[in-house]
Amino acid sequence: MNNEETKIANKYLTFVLATEEYAVDILRVQEIKGWNKPTPIPNTPEYLCGVINLRGTIVPIIDLRLRFGLERLPYGQMTVIVVVRVISGNKERIMGIVVDAVSDVYDINEADVKPTPEFGSVINIEFVKGLANVCEKMIIILEIDALLNSDELAIIEQSHH
Repeated sequence: MNNEETKIANKYLTFVLATEEYAVDILRVQEIKGWNKPTPIPNTPEYLCGVINLRGTIVPIIDLRLRFGLERLPYGQMTVIVVVRVISGNKERIMGIVVDAVSDVYDINEADVKPTPEFGSVINIEFVKGLANVCEKMIIILEIDALLNSDELAIIEQSHH
């Protein structure tokens, strides 16, 4: 019997938002940087803080707390932006997500990721890939490509042409 397939572990970067710990596939993480006030873009959703210029690339910054309907926290020295690659259709782009704190890197086996129950989570189910138990705690694995939908991407694209 070949048991190798169930043993495939992916590395995930975890971070904290309010009381929960979330994870994103580390292969999607480009860098982690401190707070840098973005340039606001008019007529965009509240959770879109604006854009920053990262070595020539225009990067939209999303406040994940606001995206998930949590209360806003003031930005400051402890605020962290996780810069990630998002794939939308056949396009890939970079975006930054504002989180309370970066936590750790874990190996999580795909086999250990449980589907999300339809209730009980504060965040919209479309953003969640699944749940995993790591070191006695429940980690919410995010579906990172769902965080920025194509409408929002279009607004950002247009505002920079």
